[in-house]
Amino acid sequence: MSLSLAKYESFLVNNVSTISSLESSLRSITWFLPGRFKDAELASEALTALMNATSMYHDTILAKVVDKNPQYRPLIPASLHTRYTRAWIKKSSQYKWSARILELLRFTELVMEMVLKRKLSEKTRWRGILAIETIKTILRLLLLKITCRPLLSSPLPERDFDPTLLPPSSAESSPTLVSSSVSSLPATPDHLRNNHLSLPPHALLTTSPPPMRSDMAVEEYLLPKALTTSSVKPSISLLKALSSPQEWLGEIIYILRPFAYASLLAYDRRNKRTSNRALMTIFVMELVSRHLRRTPPASAALERSEYARRDKDMLWYLLRGSIWETYTRPKLESFVASASRAPLLGLFGVLVKEWIPLIDEYYYYTAP
Repeated sequence: MSLSLAKYESFLVNNVSTISSLESSLRSITWFLPGRFKDAELASEALTALMNATSMYHDTILAKVVDKNPQYRPLIPASLHTRYTRAWIKKSSQYKWSARILELLRFTELVMEMVLKRKLSEKTRWRGILAIETIKTILRLLLLKITCRPLLSSPLPERDFDPTLLPPSSAESSPTLVSSSVSSLPATPDHLRNNHLSLPPHALLTTSPPPMRSDMAVEEYLLPKALTTSSVKPSISLLKALSSPQEWLGEIIYILRPFAYASLLAYDRRNKRTSNRALMTIFVMELVSRHLRRTPPASAALERSEYARRDKDMLWYLLRGSIWETYTRPKLESFVASASRAPLLGLFGVLVKEWIPLIDEYYYYTAP
């Protein structure tokens, strides 16, 4: 088993660019599957979950190869999110496994809901949803306890390095990878193929640069290349620890929102009643959490980007509860009807038309 795993890891490292392109192509296909055949939405989400889980495993392998290969020099420095999450993964095994389990649940929760809806009763389906939300809430609270900092939307580092920059000897740098029997020599650069005749000078060397129009042009050129405070901070210090009870309370309220929403919806479905209590409750919790959180300084780029993402996520309320039923869905249905008469917009309208029933039927399409 270990030999087969090592061979697969070696194959991944040697063909990482092709595999990355294949993963991206398969994810794009899943957007067009719903409505094409019976249980197409289940096949689409199952494929998406498989691709996400596989990509997470591939990222783990590639990160190990890069860490063990001193010759790897990325052209673009790692993002603040990658630096922060990678530092916590190296520091705490509890953080690493809690984050991985949380991401796996996020990848597969919709597939599990679809299976429960098809195979079991509606009551059992909502019990499964509550079980998933309970586990996710416990894991998020555990991550909060470990880091004592605001949670990021993805607790795992993203693949933000170029796979093509991995040197050919990457497979040999990992202890779990088998050595390749065939070594490909790098191609000879153009400027070394002829040592007798000099090559003509490049056009960039013969033409003078355009004149600077003002001092502002110099500043605009130099500012992106200048170091910021985030560039020299330790990775774990990119997010400041929560200090006051108000900050802790705001973060805990934000973490409890999904569980509260699922619990109130399950109670309403069990009693066969229709109300806006669930929607209004989590909306109030969202506003309270937003009011209690601290205002990060301009230098706290990672924290500011996370809070900006949370603010943008409030647009999801347009797809929930009575807002969806009375405002957003009629607007989309009207758009689909008008787009069907346009040659190009008709394709997009058909895609939207196939997704509207899925938002009505499944909780996790628009869950917080």
